[in-house]
Amino acid sequence: MNRRQFLSLVTAGVTMVPWQVSWATPNTKTRLVVADQSELLRHLLLASGEGAALPFDLQLPNFAGGPAIFEAMRAGALDLAYVGDTPPIQARAAGVLLPIIATFTREKAQYRLVQRDGAGVEHLTDLAGKRVSYIEGSGRQVFLIEALNKVGLTLEDVELVPLRVAELNDALRAGAVDVAIITEPHITRLGQQVKVRVVPDPLEREILPSTSYIYARPEVLLDSEKAEAIALFIAAFVRAGLWSNLNQDAWGEHYYRSFQRLDAESTAVTLAAQSPLVFQTAVEAQPHHQKLMDVLYSTGALAQPLRAEDSFVSTYDAVITANR
Repeated sequence: MNRRQFLSLVTAGVTMVPWQVSWATPNTKTRLVVADQSELLRHLLLASGEGAALPFDLQLPNFAGGPAIFEAMRAGALDLAYVGDTPPIQARAAGVLLPIIATFTREKAQYRLVQRDGAGVEHLTDLAGKRVSYIEGSGRQVFLIEALNKVGLTLEDVELVPLRVAELNDALRAGAVDVAIITEPHITRLGQQVKVRVVPDPLEREILPSTSYIYARPEVLLDSEKAEAIALFIAAFVRAGLWSNLNQDAWGEHYYRSFQRLDAESTAVTLAAQSPLVFQTAVEAQPHHQKLMDVLYSTGALAQPLRAEDSFVSTYDAVITANR
C-alpha cells in the first residue's frame, strides 16, 4: 500500500482490518518499534521477566508526550505507541487514523491538579481566573476540561498557559503557573524541592479514570510477521501489568526506587495513589473514548463529532482476554 492509498483510506474514516491477512511467525530479524513514555513498558517487561522470551527485536524509544509520538508515527519511525487517551482523537482530527489495538486503565486518574505555594486553590471552583498549564493533544487537555465541567466552568474561565510536558515542573517551581497537571513520581519529587500540593477538593479524584492505549500505524497491521510480533508483545505486556498489580513491592523497588530514584516513603506514596491496571477489549473501551470525544467536541476542540467505534480494531481482543 503506497502513501496516497493509505491517506485516502484514513481520511475517509475507513478502519483497516488486519485479521484479513495471513499471520507469520516472527524471528530475531523482525523488528517492532514501540514508543514508550517514562520507560514504563520497558521496565514492566524487564521487572516481570516477560520481555526476555520475546522472539523478535523489540525497540522501545522513550518520548515525552503524545504530540511528539504522533509526529514520529506520521514520519513512519514507529510501529506502535503507548499514549494517553486523547492523542488518538487528535490524530483523527488531523485526518490520520491510528487504530487502537489495546486499552489499559486505572480507576483513579494518575493526573493530578498540583498548585504552587500560595495559589489558594482549595476547591475546583477556585480554578477560575488562575493560570493553568495546557497541553493540547494530550490527556491533560481533557482532564482539565472535565475538571472545569465538574463545577460549571469552561476553558474561558481560566488563563491557559501552553506548555510541553517537560516544562511543567519548572513552571510550577518558578511560579509561572498557578496550577499544573502532573503525575507521580513528579509530584512527590517536586514537593521535596519546593512547596507544591495537590488541589484537596475530593472531586479532583473523580474527574476521569487514567486510561491509555496502544495504537498502531495501519501499514504495520498488514505486515504478517509484525502482526504476530504485536500479538506476542501485547500478551507479554498484559501479563507484565498483572504482575505489577500482584507484586507492588517488587514493582515499586524496581521502577520507582531503582529507576526513578525515589526514596522508600515517596515510593509508598506513589503506589498508594494508584489503582490496579485493568486491560480492556475494544468494546469495553469504547464508552470512555466516546465520552472524551464528546467533551472535546463540546468545547470546539473538534470540528465535527466522531464515533469511538471507528478508532478501534478488535484484532487483538482474544490475546487480551486470554492473558488478563
